[in-house]
Formats: sequence, C-alpha cells, structure tokens
Amino acid sequence: MASVAEVKAAVSAALQQVTEGQQAIQAAREKIGEAQQSLAAALDGSANDAVGAAHASLSQADQQLEECMGATLQAVEQAETYTATL
Repeated sequence: MASVAEVKAAVSAALQQVTEGQQAIQAAREKIGEAQQSLAAALDGSANDAVGAAHASLSQADQQLEECMGATLQAVEQAETYTATL
C-alpha cells in the first residue's frame, strides 16, 4: 500500500495533468471564437441555412467545452478535498 506522501504526490501529478487539459480546453475555446468571427466575416449577409447551422454548431461546441472546464474544476476540488483528509 502506498504511503500518504506517495498518494499526495500522485494526486498532485494528476492535478498537473488536469491543469494542462484545462489550458488545452481554453485554447480550443479561443480558437473556436476566432473561427466564429472569421466565419461571420466571410459569410456576412448570407441567409443560407447552412451558415446558421455552422454558427449554431460552433456555439454548441464552445458551450460543451465550457461544461468540460466546469467538470475539471469540480474534479480538482474533489481531489483536493480528498488529499486534505489524508
């Protein structure tokens, strides 16, 4: 069985990986925002249904990434709560 120090170190390493994942999520959200702006500029004035669908899909992707970020924050909180009890 691992010692308390080993468990805390392992949790800390996992949380570092979560932090890296959160940075990737944020970068993805920024790129999606840039894509939305580019798409809006390129297709300005178009009333085609596909344009609206593309915008809606990008908005949905951004929302889902925001939910992912929230889930990672909750996971970090739970892991920190656990290690505080050790």
